[in-house]
Amino acid sequence: MKIHFILSVLILFMIGCTETTLQNKTDDWANAKWIAYKQLEDSLKIKPGVHSLGNGEDVLGTRGTTRSIVPFFRKNFSLKTEVESAIIDISGLGHYELYINGAKVGDRFLSPGWTNYDKRELYNTYDITNFIKGKYNAIGVIVGNGFYNINRERYRKLVVAYGYPKLIFKIRIKYTDGTIEHIISDDTCKTAPSPITFSSIFGGEDYDARLEQPGWSEFGFDDAKWEGAITLNDSREKLFLEMDYPLKEMQILKPKQILKLDSGRLLYDFKQNCSGIVSIKVKGNKGAKVIIRPDELIDETQNITQQSGGGPYKFSYTLKGEGIEEWKPKFTYYGFRYADVEIIEPKNTKVKTEIVALNLLHTRNSSPTVGSFKCSDTTFNKIFKLIDWGIRSNMASLATDCPHREKLGWLEQTYLIGPSMRYNYNIQKLYTKIVDDIIDSQLDNGLIPDIAPEYVVFDGGFRDSPEWGSASIIIPWQLYKWYGDKELLKKAYPMMIRYVNYLHGKLDNNLLRHGLGDWYDIGPENPGMAQLTPKTLTASAIYYYDLSIVIEVAKMLNKKTEVKKYEHWANTLKEAFQAEFYDPNTGICSTGSQTSYAMSLYTRILPEKHKEKILNNLINTIKDNDYKLTSGDIGYHFLVRTLSENGRSDILYEMNNKSDRPGYGYQIKKGATSLTESWQALPTVSNNHMMLGHLMEWFYSGLGGIYQEDNSIAYQSFVIAPQPVRTITWVQCSFMSPKGLIASNWKYFNNTFNLKVKIPDDALAKIILPDNFKKSSIEIIDSESQKIISPKIDNGTFRLSKGNYTIIAEQ
Repeated sequence: MKIHFILSVLILFMIGCTETTLQNKTDDWANAKWIAYKQLEDSLKIKPGVHSLGNGEDVLGTRGTTRSIVPFFRKNFSLKTEVESAIIDISGLGHYELYINGAKVGDRFLSPGWTNYDKRELYNTYDITNFIKGKYNAIGVIVGNGFYNINRERYRKLVVAYGYPKLIFKIRIKYTDGTIEHIISDDTCKTAPSPITFSSIFGGEDYDARLEQPGWSEFGFDDAKWEGAITLNDSREKLFLEMDYPLKEMQILKPKQILKLDSGRLLYDFKQNCSGIVSIKVKGNKGAKVIIRPDELIDETQNITQQSGGGPYKFSYTLKGEGIEEWKPKFTYYGFRYADVEIIEPKNTKVKTEIVALNLLHTRNSSPTVGSFKCSDTTFNKIFKLIDWGIRSNMASLATDCPHREKLGWLEQTYLIGPSMRYNYNIQKLYTKIVDDIIDSQLDNGLIPDIAPEYVVFDGGFRDSPEWGSASIIIPWQLYKWYGDKELLKKAYPMMIRYVNYLHGKLDNNLLRHGLGDWYDIGPENPGMAQLTPKTLTASAIYYYDLSIVIEVAKMLNKKTEVKKYEHWANTLKEAFQAEFYDPNTGICSTGSQTSYAMSLYTRILPEKHKEKILNNLINTIKDNDYKLTSGDIGYHFLVRTLSENGRSDILYEMNNKSDRPGYGYQIKKGATSLTESWQALPTVSNNHMMLGHLMEWFYSGLGGIYQEDNSIAYQSFVIAPQPVRTITWVQCSFMSPKGLIASNWKYFNNTFNLKVKIPDDALAKIILPDNFKKSSIEIIDSESQKIISPKIDNGTFRLSKGNYTIIAEQ
């Protein structure tokens, strides 16, 4: 008995001991092979990718010029007896769609997620028991390119070729008699070109319905003319189970307006710029071609240009001429509001081809929505929606910069916008995957590139910018604070110390002096690299913040020697920073820009005893500039945090409730429906970005007042401290924390402040009333019992445990 118990404990330990054991199933693929329609020769592979701008592609010769076949794969299989369960493990790179007996399995889009394919390849698992039909069955799979293969046709941000599309699968059949059988991918699978004649994550997709093969994924289909799949020697050791929420088609947007252009083409306006694809219903002539060119903007002549999103990009469908035909792309997506539709008829046709319906299918990572916010100010409600569309359009297999032109994981925005995103969406799985991407992208010398996965190597600050690479330090810490994931911290710690060590080696007179700085701030020139704040300041300040986090993690992990070392480094850096940038007599920091003050204050690299003087300088700088925004991608996050956490929501209100100068209201006034890349909503750059969306966090933590206490983990204890400002008379705000739903709903009328709060189980809330109500008459009612309760109140501050409460304060 004792032996059995010990064995059971040992087995449980082995099952749960490491993430690798849980995810990597190298030894459990039953000898399944990677298979392909065709193998790409090693001499034709392009790894890393090549940046397509300028003369970057000159080094490629003829490589990357050939279209890869988007193949079908199929296999018949017969079962011995009655089936108890059928489970499939499958990966198709770049992406796949799975069919069993003619029926599509699952509702994933662009699955699996994209990674550094040299180090990590993802697979998915499905229960397909209900798809099995008696003894005779068939599996069918179609595999597209994604980031696994990007050729040089049409628009592309980069050219890369890990190989041609490939597939691996294993079906585990468990019979009712307890026996097990495996159906695997091998050279008995058959393959043929699919009707997708072109597919590119950057260039679009073409489909020729005349090439369809009805029944291709069903048992008994005649595949005599199909070829045998070739087996590859590719390893299974890089296969890891995909843990993130999949991309899905999350919303159908129907056109709000259809215009006939002078050219005869039709322009569909969906009135919302978002990530997605089209779906069409069309009837007409065999061989007629429908060409759909999406774009987020139109010019003054109502024509698309694809200037801001990258072109040429198009969806193309060639009709088979059989009644109403339906189609949507499988392996690409774009960011757009408009769809320009052109129909090219075959010669000598009498009947016109007709679009029966054309919709926009919004696609994104399906991370659950966990937050909601609205208030009495219509401008702020519009700003919330503007930022939210920027966020959801860039939630993919990673946090992208834009859903069209680049689709890359630029790292600075991940930790800067993450605090806003996590109020709206459960991003634990997405951000855990991002940490894996960063670990896989770290160089041997410790450098963290600006993008992860690093599909292409950029030059200069676009590869090595401390404000970008610091995501490797800050995101694991954020995930620990938000969700309590200490195991991820342990996993990431070696990466973290390698990066701070790398940056230490780049110090110049004890400061970092390289990088991109406060990207896209508002200065006298067109936006780009920092104009108002020295990049030495932002690089050194974020490095100091990195060191402060590493010190805390090292303490948690009992790394005493490393704590001492990094504390010494931080103190030396702090002294050098203050010597170069700070005047203790005046409290002026560097150039006196918004970013100079805010970032230095938030990272605590300036003297704590001078905080009030420095904060006043920041506020006076903003007021003297008529409350105009100047901070960019890096600085604005710290500006919002600094003002909100120091009770100056009034300043944030004045800065953002305007439409006559670059900012959120200005973008809305210019017609933006998702957050734009530049404060100025320039038509030459992306009009669907999320990197400037930091005000989203203030809606929850400032106006709603919901934020975690400094020493709390996973919302064990939190604060509800609403900050009413100016004309805002009510706020409704809620957030599904790891402990449960937190709500802060308040109204301000007739000198009465009415606050309704919800506090989840196993959590404790500190309630802090607004300053002008701290000395008021305060009544606290338990909403369930309707009894008045009397916690200890100290200057408008008190604590409440689980429950629903109404708090009434009267002046």
